[in-house]
Amino acid sequence: MSAESPRVSRLEPYLNRPEPAPTLLKMLVGVQLAGMREDAGLAQEQAARRLGFSPAKLSRIEAGKGRRPPTENDVRALLALYGAEEYEASVLLQLLRQAGEPGWWQRYDKRLMPEWFDRLVGLQEAATAIRTFEIQYVPGLLQVPAYTRAVVERGLPSAPAREIERRVELRTRRTQLLARPDAPRLWAVVDESVLLRVLGGPGVMRDQLAHLVEMAALPHVTVQVVPLDVTHASAPGIPVTYLRFGGSDLPDVVYLEQIRSAQFLEDRDETEEYRVTLDRLADEALNPRESLARLRDTMESRYPAP
Repeated sequence: MSAESPRVSRLEPYLNRPEPAPTLLKMLVGVQLAGMREDAGLAQEQAARRLGFSPAKLSRIEAGKGRRPPTENDVRALLALYGAEEYEASVLLQLLRQAGEPGWWQRYDKRLMPEWFDRLVGLQEAATAIRTFEIQYVPGLLQVPAYTRAVVERGLPSAPAREIERRVELRTRRTQLLARPDAPRLWAVVDESVLLRVLGGPGVMRDQLAHLVEMAALPHVTVQVVPLDVTHASAPGIPVTYLRFGGSDLPDVVYLEQIRSAQFLEDRDETEEYRVTLDRLADEALNPRESLARLRDTMESRYPAP
C-alpha cells in the first residue's frame, strides 16, 4: 500500500487536531488495525494466536477500549504481522502516541470518572454530530450549573459537599464543547415532562429553560419537545445518545446509560435501529420553532419571574 493510499490520506488529517482526542484516536488506531488484519486474510483469533495475544486483548485493541491505548510494542508487532508499509505504519504510530495524551476530563479522580463515563466524554469530544433523547432530565450538554447541582444532589443525596462541587465542575466543563469553533452538531429531543419536573426550585428551572431557549437559537443546536399529549410517541424507556464521527473510518456509536454503568453499541444493525427510532421521535415531536414557543410558554407560565 503506497503512501498515497486512501487509508493513509484519511489518517493524516487526524495528526493535526488542536486538542487531545485520546478516545477518538484509540478507536481510529483499532479500526485501522482491524482493516489491515482483514486485508492480510487473518481472522482475529488467528492473528492473536500468532502473536501470543488472547483473543480478548486483540478485540479490545481493535475496539479502541480501555483507559489507555495499546502499547507501542503491541501495535508494532501487529503492523509487522500484517505487512504494513513503512509510511503507513509511521502515521499509525504517531496517532497511537497522540492517543496517549490525556484529555481534560482524564485529569479528574477516577471515582468521579469511571471508565464508561470517561469513554462517553471522550466520544462526545470527538463527535461531529450528537443526537440525544431525554425522558427525565435536560440533556447534560444543555444544563446550567444550578440544574446540574440539583441532578447530582438528587442522585447522590449522601455525598459530601466537596464531591458534589467536583462533579458539578466536571459536568459543567463538558458543556463548553458546544462553544468550540469546531463544535459538534447537537440535536436534542426531550419529553415535555422534563420541562415540568422541578429540580432546584422554580428559579433554577426558569434559568434552565431560558438557557435552552438561548442554546436552541444557535445554528448548530436543535431542540425539540415531545408533548405530553402525543400518546403514540415512539420513545424508548431510557435516555439515548447517538454519536457520529467525521469521515468513513469510525462507526456510529449508541450510548445507553444505566444506574452505575452504561452500554455502548457499535454494531451497524443495532445503531441503525436507534437512528430510525430517533428519526421517528423527531417527526412526532413539535418542530424546532414550535418547541421554542413551548419552552418560552412553559418558562413564563410555570416559572414566572419574581
